[in-house]
Amino acid sequence: MRAIQLIAHGQPGQFELRQLPEPRPAPGEVVVAVHACGLNHLDLWLEEAGLPMPVALPRTPGGEIAGVVAELGEGVANWSVGDRVAVQSNLFCGECEFCRRGDESLCLNGQLLGVQRDGGFAEKVLVPGHALVRIPDSVDSQTSAALTLAGSTAMHMLTNRAVVRAGDWVLVIGGASGVGSAAIQIARGLGARVISTGSSEAKRELAKKLGAEFAVDSTDARWPALVRKFTNKHGVDLVVEHVGGEVLVKVFECLARGGTVVTCGATAGREVALNLWPFFVKQQRLIGSYGRDRADMEATLDWAAQGRLKPVIDRVVPLEETPAAFAALRARTVMGKVLVGVSALRLKGEGLKS
Repeated sequence: MRAIQLIAHGQPGQFELRQLPEPRPAPGEVVVAVHACGLNHLDLWLEEAGLPMPVALPRTPGGEIAGVVAELGEGVANWSVGDRVAVQSNLFCGECEFCRRGDESLCLNGQLLGVQRDGGFAEKVLVPGHALVRIPDSVDSQTSAALTLAGSTAMHMLTNRAVVRAGDWVLVIGGASGVGSAAIQIARGLGARVISTGSSEAKRELAKKLGAEFAVDSTDARWPALVRKFTNKHGVDLVVEHVGGEVLVKVFECLARGGTVVTCGATAGREVALNLWPFFVKQQRLIGSYGRDRADMEATLDWAAQGRLKPVIDRVVPLEETPAAFAALRARTVMGKVLVGVSALRLKGEGLKS
């Protein structure tokens, strides 16, 4: 089978399109024929050796997979060859105390698909059978591949790690990103009023198209003051943050008393200095969010099936153009999601195109 493999780290890394042996499932495993796979910042961290874990090369990246079951290993129940499936990218053991209670995002033995084992930038991928999630009939593979990592991350943040009440002000950082574009729609669907940030006029317009009432220029150092102005100095009740670094510090400038920041990323820096006095005096909360649980995957696909959540798809590229897709995401010229497929795939009109 064909697969794109990272063979040397860097910015850019060195990739090769290779012919690899067909995967064979061990007991409990499934081979999935990949239809489409989303590109994420996690893949950039893999490329540049920016993850806090050793990674053996060569490695096939890609964790946001949609496809069909091609082969079943011994002991895999409830699935048949030809079933349309998404794959939960934070692979979990299914046996530890957290997995047994449905908190797979806290698994003690978890692995990242496309990082610690080969992922979906390939014609086929080998995954544990318990990591499969059924794709609803009304959801096409491209929609699934554009939502089931980034979208379920946002779903986990807004419905598991934090609470959104009708009428709350929610600030979504980077509304044109995969996580941000989903978070705007989910927050609106839960009854919130949304403000977003964007580094260009096009990204801010996209955020408003998705449902944000206001979109502020993140390149303007005064943007927190604008957020407070738009909320009549109340501040926002919840911030969906996935950038880290100085951005994480600045969101507290526009956070209401009793407000919450939920964060899932650190692309702009992992270490920050936080002024604790206003933090505890205003009784604010900072909550970490990692990955997703099966329930988040199912909810994301259910929202998509109902038309409540639509992906923003920037482009779909064939396997051989994967390095160029990495370059576009690295250069921050992407709005929404880039998908990689076995061959160039035609969009069918589902979802929103930026």
